[in-house]
Amino acid sequence: MIQNSTHRYERAVVLGVERVEAPVVVTSAELDERLSEVYRRTRMRAGLLEGLVGIRERRRWADDQPFTDGAVAAARAALAASDLVPGQVDLLINTSLSRRWLEPSTAVVIHDALGLSPACQNFDVTNACLGFMNGMEIAAAMIEAGMIDTALVVDSEDSQPVQEATMRRLSAEGVTSRDLMSEFAALTLGSGAVAMVLGRADQHPEGHALVAGVSRAATQHHELCVGDNDTMRTDLKGLLAAGLELSSGLWDEAAGEFGWDAGIRRYFLHQISQVHTDAICERLKIDPEDVPRSFPEFGNIGPASVAFTLADQTSDLSPGDRVLLMGIGSGLNASVVEIRW
Repeated sequence: MIQNSTHRYERAVVLGVERVEAPVVVTSAELDERLSEVYRRTRMRAGLLEGLVGIRERRRWADDQPFTDGAVAAARAALAASDLVPGQVDLLINTSLSRRWLEPSTAVVIHDALGLSPACQNFDVTNACLGFMNGMEIAAAMIEAGMIDTALVVDSEDSQPVQEATMRRLSAEGVTSRDLMSEFAALTLGSGAVAMVLGRADQHPEGHALVAGVSRAATQHHELCVGDNDTMRTDLKGLLAAGLELSSGLWDEAAGEFGWDAGIRRYFLHQISQVHTDAICERLKIDPEDVPRSFPEFGNIGPASVAFTLADQTSDLSPGDRVLLMGIGSGLNASVVEIRW
């Protein structure tokens, strides 16, 4: 029985992808120092963030720097790399989990700052850590349908509010080791921004072809990771086990169909941790050397992380290289998008 959702593309290409690194470095050693009394009281040892998870540091925006500025800067860089100007953009999709308000959308702030045309449709799409990949597929589908010529997908994440709220909660009296592990994932988060421009293949023969997108859901696990603006609670072991099962189910059905078990130049995984990366590589029989990692320096940047990692590797890719963008989002949902460079 077919359980994957599969979409093939023929007319959509990636024209440019650029990232912006948040400027303030926060090391895992700094967070451990701030939690030293908590570790003492709960009899837990420091060093898990770097030693086990593999995250040495993460970034934050400056105190006077709205996170939307990161999306705007990344968008401008992606447009410049694509030899396009703001007036040529027909669609803006913001996929940031971070929000300034419930309404209006964050997309309107970015649309205004970029000076996009009044005719440029704009909206937010959120789906946990899969938002950016979903935004790519929506944009590609609209290009395929002939509705638009050019789309801009952006994401900027601000980890500081939830991370600082978590630190305050964990520093309170009465916190147990169970409380600490339940909120541990919030300490892995980082800030950063990325933007991607997509266009029509017949107008941009230099573009990188979007080949296909495959998704699969396991929504019975929607309570394994739950977050809001100041709290993130995760069943770490349960989430890893369910994510591996979901990913391997998607892979087993799709890999043969698309030839993913050979000939892939790079696998861009959602950047969660060393444990997660090693487990996915082992389960899917992927060579770890073909999996670039950004989490040691930047942490988990949520939906931005897959494209953020890709943006740092584009100079190492050659025409014809096949790359996979691979993500798992709380809920659970898993997606793989293939690009032929």
